[in-house]
Amino acid sequence: HESPLFDFIESCLRNKHEMVIYEAASAIIHLPNCTARELAPAVSVLQLFCSSPKPALRYAAVRTLNKVAMKHPSAVTACNLDLENLITDSNRSIATLAITTLLKTGSESSVDRLMKQISSFVSEISDEFKVVVVQAISALCQKYPRKHSVMMTFLSNMLRDDGGFEYKRAIVDCIISIVEENPESKEAGLAHLCEFIEDCEHTVLATKILHLLGKEGPRTPVPSKYIRFIFNRVVLENEAVRAAAVSALAKFGAQNENLLPSILVLLQRCMMDTDDEVRDRATFYLNVLQQRQMALNATYIFNGLTVSVPGMEKALHQYTLEPSEKPFDMKSIPLAMAPVFEQKAEITLVATKPEKLAPSRQDIFQEQLAAVPEFMNLGPLFKSSEPVQLTEAETEYFVRCIKHMFTHHIVFQFDCTNTLNDQLLEKVTVQVEPSDSFEVLCCIPAPSLTYNQPGICYTLVRLPDDDSTAGTNPRKERNTFMIKNALPLELLNVWINVEGSRIWFFSRIKCNDSDGIFILVKLITAVEILIL
Repeated sequence: HESPLFDFIESCLRNKHEMVIYEAASAIIHLPNCTARELAPAVSVLQLFCSSPKPALRYAAVRTLNKVAMKHPSAVTACNLDLENLITDSNRSIATLAITTLLKTGSESSVDRLMKQISSFVSEISDEFKVVVVQAISALCQKYPRKHSVMMTFLSNMLRDDGGFEYKRAIVDCIISIVEENPESKEAGLAHLCEFIEDCEHTVLATKILHLLGKEGPRTPVPSKYIRFIFNRVVLENEAVRAAAVSALAKFGAQNENLLPSILVLLQRCMMDTDDEVRDRATFYLNVLQQRQMALNATYIFNGLTVSVPGMEKALHQYTLEPSEKPFDMKSIPLAMAPVFEQKAEITLVATKPEKLAPSRQDIFQEQLAAVPEFMNLGPLFKSSEPVQLTEAETEYFVRCIKHMFTHHIVFQFDCTNTLNDQLLEKVTVQVEPSDSFEVLCCIPAPSLTYNQPGICYTLVRLPDDDSTAGTNPRKERNTFMIKNALPLELLNVWINVEGSRIWFFSRIKCNDSDGIFILVKLITAVEILIL
C-alpha cells in the first residue's frame, strides 16, 4: 500500500495518545491484501499493549492479535511470549483470547499444555468466549490432525457443560467436521454425539446429529450399536426429531443386510406415530426397503434430492405465480454440484436392465452441463464416457475424467479431490493445449478444493470440421493434448511458481470408437503455491 494515506495511518502509530495508536494499528490490520512487512509495525504496537497495566488495552491488543492470527499466524509468532504471560491474567476474557491466539500460532508440541490450561477456567467464561475457543480448536484440528484425540476429549467435556444454543452448535459442528475428515476419529466422535442427543433440548442440533448418524453410522464396524440411540429419539422426542430418526433408521437398513429385518420392524412401529410426516416417511421407507433393490435404495434413501434447493424454491415460487395446467417439471431445476453418495455393495442387487438406467445418467449429465452458461448452446448430449482415473490412488491429488461428446464439441469433466488435510487449493483450473485443428474454447475452474471434498473443472474443446481428423489411429500426433493443472494453494503472502517440478501426473485419456473420436490426453500438473 504505497500511498500517502497509508503513510499517514502508519505515522499515527507514533502518536502520544493510546487510543489513536490502537485505531491506527487496527486500521492497518483490517486493510485487504496487507503484507507481512506492512503488518509488522502494527503488530509491534499491539505487542507493547499486551503488557499494559490497563485491562482495556490488554483486551483490545489480544483481541486484535487474535484476528490477525486467523489470516497471518506467522506475523503474530513474535508475540507468543507476551501471550503466554496473559494466560494467567485475572481477566478471564483476556486469558481466553490469549490461549486461542496461541492455539493458532503455537507448535504442535504446545497443544497439550494449552488445552490443559484452558480447561482449568473454561467454565468461568461466557458463552461468547467459549465459542471463540471452539472455533480455535476447529482450526487446530485441520492444522494438526494427530491431535484429534486430545481435542475430541476436550470438546466432549465441553458438550456436557451448561450452555446456550450457539455454544452447543459450535461444538457439534466442530465434532462433525472431525468425524467427516478423519476416519480414525469417527467412532469416538459418533459416540460423543450419541450421548449428547440423549439429553439435547435443541431440535436443530438433534436432527443434524441424526443425519450424520445415518450417513456415517452404517459404515462403521459395529453399526448396530447406534440403533438404540436413534430409535430412542422416535420414542422420546418431538415431531421434527422423530422424522429425522426415521430417515436415519432407513439408511441403516439399506446398507446393512443383517440389520434389515430389525429395521423393518422398527419402521412398522413408526407407522403408528401421531404425526403425519413421521408416518409418511416410515411407510415410504418401509416399502422401498422391502423391495431389496440397491438402485431404489440409492435413488430414494441415499442420494435424496440431487437438484439445487434454492433453484427448486425459485422454480416452485414462479410456478405458483403463473398457474398452468401442466404439472411441475423437476427436470427444469438445475442439479446441485455435489458428489453422489457411493453405495456399498452389501445388499444383493435385483437384476435391472441397463437400458433403463443409462438414460437417467445421461439426463443427469445433460441437465448438469446445461446449467453451466458456457455449455447452454452445445445442443443435445451424444454420449458420456465412464470415469477414467488419471492419477494413482496414493497421490496427493486424485483426478478422474469424464468425456461428454456433443455434435461439434467435447467437454472434459475433471473430478478433482485434494487428499492433503493441511492444504486448501483455490481456483483449480485444467487447461488444454490442443494441436492442429482442435480448439479450446474455455476452461471453467473449481472455486476451491478443501480436504477430501471433490470439485469439478470443465474444459470445452471444439472438434475439427474435417472428419478425417477424428480417426481411430492412436499414433496420429494431431490427436494429442497436453493438460496442465494450475492449483493455487494458500500458504504465505509470497507467490512461488514450482514450474511443474512439485507433482507430475502422467496419464492417458482415450476416446475410443464408441465415443465417436480418438483423442490422446496427457496430464501434466504444475502447482503454484501461495505461502502463508
